[in-house]
Amino acid sequence: MKKQEEVQVEKKYKSAAYTHVVKIALILIISGVLAVMARDFFLPETMGEFGHYRGDDIIDQKNVELRSHTNESCYECHRPIRLIHKAGVHETVSCEFCHGPYADHITDGKYVAKLPVKRDMEIKALCLRCHNKIIRARPEESIKVVAMPQHLEQKKVNVDHNCNQCHMVHDPMLWVKASYEMMGVEMKGEKKR
Repeated sequence: MKKQEEVQVEKKYKSAAYTHVVKIALILIISGVLAVMARDFFLPETMGEFGHYRGDDIIDQKNVELRSHTNESCYECHRPIRLIHKAGVHETVSCEFCHGPYADHITDGKYVAKLPVKRDMEIKALCLRCHNKIIRARPEESIKVVAMPQHLEQKKVNVDHNCNQCHMVHDPMLWVKASYEMMGVEMKGEKKR
């Protein structure tokens, strides 16, 4: 009799076979249906119109105010710099990289503000963004890199010199080449342009 009571107690606390699996499956199915309904509710109508993109994004992007322009936009007013810049080793560097966005200077074809001009240590910091050997910002084959202050010591100038005391920022080798020519010295290691 005791065994029969134990069996009845066990059955009383034992669930039907696989009911836990059925409950989990039911929860997953309901969650999936709710997720699909939420996706349809929250997804924009034009989603997927062009692959996995929102079609109306093209219109949104057309309405974004242009902040950057080409160097040619700058050359329209800054003609003397154009000649120097285009002839120099910095010809592929965007004016905006050093001076800031065109839109901060010109808006709707009208002058709105003067762009900040780098001075003193700002110039050295700006130049070293690309030319710093320690950071190795660019491979040496494509950009001349220098280690500061060793570069200044090697050239036998004060270590607190700024780059623009020897180099013209729009064509860095212009003044260096001119000084070598004045002294009648041939430059070593410079590529012919």
